[in-house]
Amino acid sequence: MYYCGCFHYEVEPVLLQGFFRLLSVWLLPCFLLKTAREITRVVYVPQDSLWKSVAVLLAFLVSWMYSNVIFLSGSCLFNLVCNLQVIHFENYGKLLEMDIDVSAYVEEHICLTHHLSKISHRFRIYLLLQLLLVTASQFVALLESTENSKVITLINGGDFVVSSIVELVGIIICLQAAAKISQRAQGLASVASRWHALITCSSGDASQLGIDNDTENLESSSYPAGSLPINYSETDLESIDYVPVPTNTQLASYMSLYHKRQAFVTYMQSNPGGATIYGWRIDRALINTIFFVELSLVLFVLGKTITFTTK
Repeated sequence: MYYCGCFHYEVEPVLLQGFFRLLSVWLLPCFLLKTAREITRVVYVPQDSLWKSVAVLLAFLVSWMYSNVIFLSGSCLFNLVCNLQVIHFENYGKLLEMDIDVSAYVEEHICLTHHLSKISHRFRIYLLLQLLLVTASQFVALLESTENSKVITLINGGDFVVSSIVELVGIIICLQAAAKISQRAQGLASVASRWHALITCSSGDASQLGIDNDTENLESSSYPAGSLPINYSETDLESIDYVPVPTNTQLASYMSLYHKRQAFVTYMQSNPGGATIYGWRIDRALINTIFFVELSLVLFVLGKTITFTTK
């Protein structure tokens, strides 16, 4: 159960199952690849003793499993927190179907934005260090691989492949979760605009329908079927020409609700929200920027290390 503002939400246990499923889906294949690499090294590289080789193999696998479980658990934990917040944003869209005061919507959105800022504040150092670590490690590994004149095999290049897969999977999980929550947070503005338009149109149709119905009832009562009044008094003429119009109080109340909804929509459009790293919102634009920066680094390394000669 999650409480926020005036409302509470149910947290499904499926998300916890998804956390362990995501961790196992990416960790087990990498562990099998690492095990195959270590077994190949033991078979093809001569060792002094078989038992010593097996002990070293188990030590390598245990240490690798421990470090990578911690690394991927942090990424999966951030993904779990973002998925929980996505559920809250989806439930917030359903709140617009309830007939409550606009100030309650604003209060609830402020509460959700506050929780999102706390998530960004607590994970920003982790995300920044993870991005820098993955970039530096991949840059150094690529530089060493291209400068190496030997043939790259599973024995001398297997660790680079496995570590690269784990690091890239971790950073992709974090960026995908952050971009998802930013997209849902920014999508609330369009939901609020649609809600405001539907309420305004339905209110206008209802008021117009009420005026038309009153006018028809007045005409039918003033002119009974089969007879028309011959002698009209001043009072009769006034009653025939009378058309009910909204009072100043009703009109002021309607305009007050309209301006409240309009202010709420303006507030939502001015505060899109989303996961941030020191003010930089993590969305598709930032992910595209990171991708092209990484691509530029790769092309820079390849341009410095790979040369083509012609005879």
